[in-house]
Amino acid sequence: MKTRKLYNRVSLLRQEIGMSRKELAEKIGVNFQTVGYLEREEYNPSLDLAFRISEVLDKPVNFIFSAEPMKSLSDIAFEKMKNGRTK
Repeated sequence: MKTRKLYNRVSLLRQEIGMSRKELAEKIGVNFQTVGYLEREEYNPSLDLAFRISEVLDKPVNFIFSAEPMKSLSDIAFEKMKNGRTK
């Protein structure tokens, strides 16, 4: 069975909280280069690693990772604003 590509927001969410790749790597127990591979979508995390990332970034796994290309957060915010849902 062919492994499918996973898309993610790891880089965006990590930068949003002011965390370096090295800091994230230390918190999730991997080499900082692994974080780079994840962010460039060259490597799919194990389920355990995805949950560790989710815990550190304090976001649900399905908000960070997806089997489908993800909309940008600005597009999501714009759609909510357009539909009158600003909260």
